Amino acid sequence: MVPCLELVDEQYLETSGVVVDLKWYIVHTYSGFENKVKKSLEERIILLGQQALFGKILVPTEQVIELKKGQKKTSSRKFFPGYIMVQMVLTQETWHIVKHTAKVTGFVGGDVMPTPITDEEAENVVSQMEEGVVRPKARYLFQEGDQVKVMDGPFTNFQGVVNEVKADKEKIRVLITIFGRPTSVELDFIQVTQV
Repeated sequence: MVPCLELVDEQYLETSGVVVDLKWYIVHTYSGFENKVKKSLEERIILLGQQALFGKILVPTEQVIELKKGQKKTSSRKFFPGYIMVQMVLTQETWHIVKHTAKVTGFVGGDVMPTPITDEEAENVVSQMEEGVVRPKARYLFQEGDQVKVMDGPFTNFQGVVNEVKADKEKIRVLITIFGRPTSVELDFIQVTQV
């Protein structure tokens, strides 16, 4: 499950009879401050008592595997750096709450009257995030003809050209010159880096 704060108070909605139509909006932030903006926005919403008008706030990230000092490390990578997703009812008050949060530069799709993204687009991002948690991806994606350097294994520090990509298995075939002859070697995505 994707970690996020549920700000919609279900009990309040049931007792008040208010029906809210939450839409997803993309908010532009200072790059590198996405998590701080998320936390600040959540605190402002609670402080101002507007939980009924907000849903999830997400920083779209995925888990990636990379090789550091011979060890596989899993790290988090934002796939939309500088943006967060906010599920909310757009009113003048909610617009001001988001817009006047520190490190927020504005909404995507119109600054005065932003356009929400479709539920389908939002679900695609959420499912991509959940997929990355279940099965982390390699940090780099490769194409035939890419120049790469081997970072791990018996061919460490050799350079070569990607000859074949097996994306489903996260493996590539690289042509490396050994003793003056081109040799095809199969490697994992995490064993090489782009030159």
